[in-house]
Amino acid sequence: QVQLVESGGGLVQAGGSLRLSCAASGRFSSYTMGWFRQAPGKEREFVAAITWSGSITYSADSVKGRFTLSRDNARNTVYLQMNSLKPEDTAVYYCAADLRSSSGYTTPTNYVYWGQGTQVTVSA
Repeated sequence: QVQLVESGGGLVQAGGSLRLSCAASGRFSSYTMGWFRQAPGKEREFVAAITWSGSITYSADSVKGRFTLSRDNARNTVYLQMNSLKPEDTAVYYCAADLRSSSGYTTPTNYVYWGQGTQVTVSA
């Protein structure tokens, strides 16, 4: 019954913006949720994570100052606002849920559930 559905990906020019959404359903043992991305020929990379309250967020150095995480617990949805996009941001973006522990939030194997991914393409 657990499901994560990403949306909001698309094609944009460098310097543009996109907002990704992750709608979650089901029961989770942890409320921390994360975003990862995977570009062609590369390993899955941590982007950002957010706690239940939304007061604590974690971001990779490559996206700090450009990407912002937020969540609407009433809608059980997490948002990733991406600004000042660069061609190197091109990747499939994945939403992940149910962190196994409070530490290691940058490691994909520490999350139990994953969405299907949404493609983000940034042209020069």
